Amino acid sequence: MATEILMPRLSPAMEEGTLAKWLVAEGQSVSAGDVIAEIASGRATMEIEAHAEGRLARILVPAGTARVRVDTPIAVLVAKESGIAPSPHVGEGRGGVDGRPSAAGSDTGMPPVTSAGTPPTLGPFPRGGGEKTTTITMREALRDAIAEEMRRDPDVLLIGVDVTQGEGAHKVAEGLADEFGTGRVIDTPITEQGFVGIAVGAAFAGLKPVVELMNWSFAMQAIDHIINSAAKTLYMSGGALSCPIVLRGPNGATSQVGAQHAQCYAAWYAHVPGLKVVAPSNSADAKGLLKSAIRDANPVLVLESEALYETLCEVPVDDEWLVPIGKARIARQGRDVTIVAFGRAMVHALAAAERLAGDGIEAEVIDLRSLRPLDMETVLTSVARTNRIVIVEEAWPVCSVGSEIAARVAIEAFDHLDAPPAKVSGADVPMPYAANLERLALPGPEQVIEATLRVLYRNEDGRPR
Repeated sequence: MATEILMPRLSPAMEEGTLAKWLVAEGQSVSAGDVIAEIASGRATMEIEAHAEGRLARILVPAGTARVRVDTPIAVLVAKESGIAPSPHVGEGRGGVDGRPSAAGSDTGMPPVTSAGTPPTLGPFPRGGGEKTTTITMREALRDAIAEEMRRDPDVLLIGVDVTQGEGAHKVAEGLADEFGTGRVIDTPITEQGFVGIAVGAAFAGLKPVVELMNWSFAMQAIDHIINSAAKTLYMSGGALSCPIVLRGPNGATSQVGAQHAQCYAAWYAHVPGLKVVAPSNSADAKGLLKSAIRDANPVLVLESEALYETLCEVPVDDEWLVPIGKARIARQGRDVTIVAFGRAMVHALAAAERLAGDGIEAEVIDLRSLRPLDMETVLTSVARTNRIVIVEEAWPVCSVGSEIAARVAIEAFDHLDAPPAKVSGADVPMPYAANLERLALPGPEQVIEATLRVLYRNEDGRPR
């Protein structure tokens, strides 16, 4: 069996890159996880790993080739015993290079497969009747939210690395500098401690900065400004001085970015009095929550998922579309078990609920949306009906948001529970770089289904409680 290896995506905004180097030759055997090539895009360089054991039968794009489109077949991997011979002329007759897309089929006889870096697709966001909607990506929804609030309020500004010429690390700032100018869309050096501190000072002075962080992992440099200044000043000033600031950017795992770029800090910031923390799972909530955050008089942190930036969802066409901070959403109604999630974990929760429904198990899925304040009323009301709960998150399991919800349910809804709360989370390890280990470190629908069946059934023979 032949499988195409595709040009991966280093970021949601990446469209093409350079195949810098091949580390294996045609005909060479590889094992799953072996590094086979290096690619580059802008300032980023990434290694490509073999996703399975086999033999590199053909190299379709030679080393040094620039402008290779994402999802272009760059090599063919076959089983070791396969008889496919190496190609006599590497890369000849292939599309996908120098800006040309590859053909739908390939000379391997295999249909194109999805890149490991391509984010999942969410279904349409449920809307009430009579509202005009448009289908856009989460990245576009975030951009639209910032643009609408900058038009509405001249005190709103955007600050971050490469937000003018580069339009932001993830293209959320696309077109904003052209519309609002560099006086309100402000580039900074890559020094989070510096530009977050400047933004906090600007907020104290009456402006309303939206700070783009390239990754929440880098916010550790600025954590003193976020916690000791932004979060505490309203209390320490006796209510005399507020800090209307929004800090936003990708949080948690994406695809092969390593241990220092794939950390979920939801519990860190949800722990802090004086902060509001939100984590959208779809375009509609991303836009509505960000607009609410910008209008808030106090600091709000928006924890986004890079893996969801290109997911499509219906969003109301309305400049006053606001999602209230502190209110969860029932994404799917059910009677048998409550599944609670936030951010990208909602993808796993909804996929698991769909598969469980095929077996006659109706799960109620709650999207928290807001992590501080936490809408425990919606969670507890659901548990009172279903009598069982599974909490899903991609964070580390110790002292996590899921731990807090499990404890609160056990304390406040003990008499309603027919089974102990179950928790599905990421592995308690730094995020591995290797693709195969990264998959093992993150939860998926299978783990959610397993946990759900555990709370539904007492015995291994499947007899219900």
